[in-house]
Amino acid sequence: MNPRKRLRELISGALKDKASLIKATLTTKRAVSSVRVAVIRATTHASASPPPDHRVAAILDLGNRSVPVICACVGAITDRLHRTRDPFVALKCLYVLHRLIVKGSLSFYPADGGHNSLNLSGFATRSGGESRELSPWVRWYAGVLEQSIMTLKILGNSSVTYTRKSINFDKITVIAKDSKLRRQNAVSEIESLVCMVEDMSRAPESLHWRKNDVVHEVMVLVSEDYRAAQFQIMLRLSELGERVGKLSYAELTELQTCLRRLEGCKERMIELFMRRRNDAFWEMVRRTAAEIDEVKEEWERQSLVLWNADEGKSTESTRRGGRVGDATNQMLLLPYNSQ
Repeated sequence: MNPRKRLRELISGALKDKASLIKATLTTKRAVSSVRVAVIRATTHASASPPPDHRVAAILDLGNRSVPVICACVGAITDRLHRTRDPFVALKCLYVLHRLIVKGSLSFYPADGGHNSLNLSGFATRSGGESRELSPWVRWYAGVLEQSIMTLKILGNSSVTYTRKSINFDKITVIAKDSKLRRQNAVSEIESLVCMVEDMSRAPESLHWRKNDVVHEVMVLVSEDYRAAQFQIMLRLSELGERVGKLSYAELTELQTCLRRLEGCKERMIELFMRRRNDAFWEMVRRTAAEIDEVKEEWERQSLVLWNADEGKSTESTRRGGRVGDATNQMLLLPYNSQ
């Protein structure tokens, strides 16, 4: 980008921040005013670097206060996010919101879309050069967070481990034995987690942009979410354990489709997050998928045997004047009724 143009953008951004700060301080509600000021100071136009730690800490501290304050905090971030066309400001807003989610303020995020939705699929900047190349990262990151929020709400806060250091893959089997996951929910939860991984895998191809400080910090947070998603998927697959053979045919098919989609993300996820390669995770996915294939093949083999047996009986019945159809209809329902 032309240095003069960049300088003009910085001056323009600084003036916008100043105007926003003045407007925020004039807000009659003191609590709301302090929240807006904290958000603006953490997401300024002045720097291409991530929000300073002390600025983020000030916002996270707001997450420890009353429900109205937390809601005002989330609202202030999303309002600023939707009003800006600066990719650096947008990435900072999303980053701060992500930190709030990790902290556990998810339950205060609006359930329905509206103005606070993270739908930034149309985000674009009028600037060129560096700013334009960052726009795809804004669109991708917003999509990742939106799916993460949906997934965490489906799983429930009680089943999600936000403290990354407490995740221990070596104790998956032990944890699964004490798990109270219900079979009917496990498959749908895995499907949502797979959607989460799929969105992560769609990161822009310009991997060199990870050298950008803001993008680098974003990728660190997303990689930790990916690790948490691996843990949650492994936990559910381990919890299903030997009960895979007791799933209905429809559940087996849904789970099989999910695991195939997940395996389709493997190479891209390893490319993005080599440190999160986790061969044990991919081996469990492969082994479970192979087990499902075997169970479905056995079901189909038994169905074929029943079909042939019923066909022979029907033929004999026809010769004797009997009716055909009842046995066949009963056989077709077998995969969905057998447990």
